[in-house]
Amino acid sequence: MTNDPETNDPETSDPETSDRRAIVRRVLVVVAVLVLIPVVGLGALMVSARFSDGPSALFAGGPLVAGELVTGPEPDWSFAHDVGTIELQLLDPPRSRLIWIAEHEGKIYVVSGYMSSFLGRLWKKWPAQAERDGRAILRIDGKRYERQLVRIITGGVVEGVTAEFSRKYGAGMTPAAIEAENTWLFELAPRPAGMRGASR
Repeated sequence: MTNDPETNDPETSDPETSDRRAIVRRVLVVVAVLVLIPVVGLGALMVSARFSDGPSALFAGGPLVAGELVTGPEPDWSFAHDVGTIELQLLDPPRSRLIWIAEHEGKIYVVSGYMSSFLGRLWKKWPAQAERDGRAILRIDGKRYERQLVRIITGGVVEGVTAEFSRKYGAGMTPAAIEAENTWLFELAPRPAGMRGASR
């Protein structure tokens, strides 16, 4: 008579233990499926957003295509004074996002916070991309404007711009945050004449 360790193992031969293991396996499969469904769904939404005309509330979008491309003299940006968010697309990479905007003394500005935190560096790639290549498209009220993102760290304008962001969004932004590089500030300046016309 042979002594088979598998058939003599009380854990495998006990029907109660086998039933418990089967239940645990089923529960793990159900949990895995429940976790995978939203992950796959979010992944699909993220990929589809990359190819759409503009960003969604959660995800970066593709190039800004629709809307009249405004050319000619510099606009009077006072109309942006109380606009909450705008769509901003870099040319390289051609990705768009929703972002806060402030108008101060006839010029417009955007910011990116949490830049000195681990989460900020992990999550926000566009400020470093804009510093390398500041060419951008801004879409506001359905119209597109070619712009050049110019980073500002110090100077007399910083106090006024941070005060405007704080007034508008209750952000509590300070010049010290800009100078310490916790928050990055960019002017959406007119694009130089030799760099105009490349809207995609």
